[in-house]
Amino acid sequence: MKTKATDLVGIDVPIFAFSHCRDVVAAVTNAGGCGVLGAVAHSPEQLDIDLRWIEDEVKGKPYGVDLLVPEKFVGADEGGFDVQSLQDLLPDEHKAFLEDLLTRYGVPPLPAGLQGGRGIGGMRVDPKSMAPLLDVCFDRKPALLASALGPPPAHFIARAHAAGIPVAALAGTVHHATKHAAAGADLIVAQGTEAGGHTGQIATMVLVPEIVDAVGPLPVLAAGGIGNGRQLAAGMALGADGAWCGSVWLTTEEAETPKAVKDKFLAARSGDTVRSRSMTGKPARMLRTPWTDEWERTDGPGPLPMPIQPLLIGPAMARIGRVADKPGTGANDLATYFVGQIVGSMNTVRPSRRVVLEMIEEFIDAVERLNGFLADA
Repeated sequence: MKTKATDLVGIDVPIFAFSHCRDVVAAVTNAGGCGVLGAVAHSPEQLDIDLRWIEDEVKGKPYGVDLLVPEKFVGADEGGFDVQSLQDLLPDEHKAFLEDLLTRYGVPPLPAGLQGGRGIGGMRVDPKSMAPLLDVCFDRKPALLASALGPPPAHFIARAHAAGIPVAALAGTVHHATKHAAAGADLIVAQGTEAGGHTGQIATMVLVPEIVDAVGPLPVLAAGGIGNGRQLAAGMALGADGAWCGSVWLTTEEAETPKAVKDKFLAARSGDTVRSRSMTGKPARMLRTPWTDEWERTDGPGPLPMPIQPLLIGPAMARIGRVADKPGTGANDLATYFVGQIVGSMNTVRPSRRVVLEMIEEFIDAVERLNGFLADA
C-alpha cells in the first residue's frame, strides 16, 4: 500500500502502532507497519536500552518514538520543576484522600525497601526532564518522532528536521491541528474521542475530514476507535493516509499489560470507558473502575494538574498493581489503565503480527465491497 504517510517513513502498510511495549513496536514494524514506542515514563537509560533492542530486532526497518511535551503544565513558566519541587506541591488533602481510598479498598502498603516502578509516577512532561530523552532519541535512528500534547516545540522540530526525522503531532480539534501544522509538524494524527489516553471530545468520524481539509496537503492519520480493517478503510475513506492505533495492542501476546488489567480489557464492553483526569491530570480515556469513580466524588478534592497528579498517584498505582492479580480484592477492583472504546472488540489474545495482517486482509475486503457497489450500479 502506498500513501503519503507510508512514503514519509518508508513502510509497507499505513498502520502506526503506539505502544509502551518494545516487543509490540518491533513486531508491528517487522510486519510492515511502524511501531511507535511511548517513552513518556522511560528514564534516559531505559530508553537507550529499549531503542537499541528495537533496532537489533527490526534490522533497519522504520520505527518511531512518542514523547509528551505539553505547552501548559505546573512549572511551565520556570521551564519545569524538579521532582522534589513537585513533591513539595502535593497538598495534604490529596495525600489524605488517596491514603483513605487505599485503606477502604484494603490495598496494603509496599513492603519495606520496595519502591514503585517507573510507571505513571515517572512521567516526564517538562523541558528539564525531557531533554535527556531527546538526546537519547537523536543518538539512535528512529524514523519518526511524535509529540503527544500540544504543538511540537520549536527546538524539537528544528533538531528533528536537522537529523532528517519527520515529526508527528496528535490533535483532537481542527484548532490544534492547524497549530501543529504552523509549528512545522510533518504528520498530523487526528485523534477522536473514542481513543484511549489523552483525547478530546470530538468523534473520529467528524474530526478526520475536518482536519484533512484544514491541513492538506500534509498527511493525516486517523486515530480513535480503529482496531480492524473496516475501521482502517473508513478512516482512509474520510481522507486519512493511514491509521494510528494504540488500544488494540494492549491485549496482544507481546503486550506487557498487567494480567489483571488485560483480563478486564478482554471482558469489557465498548461503553466501559470514561474520560478521567485521575491518572495524569489531563482528560484521558481509560477503563472505568471504582478508581475513576472515586476521583469524581463531589466530596473529594478532585485531580491535580499535570504533572503533579501522576506524581501523587505513582506510589498508589504501585501498591495497587502489586496485588491486583487477585480477583475479588479491592486492588483488583481499582485497577485500570488507558484504553479506548475499541476495548469492546478486544476479546481475544493474538500476536501483534497477526493483528496487522488481519487488518490489511479486512481492509482489502472492505474496499472490494465498496467497489462492488459501483460495479453493480
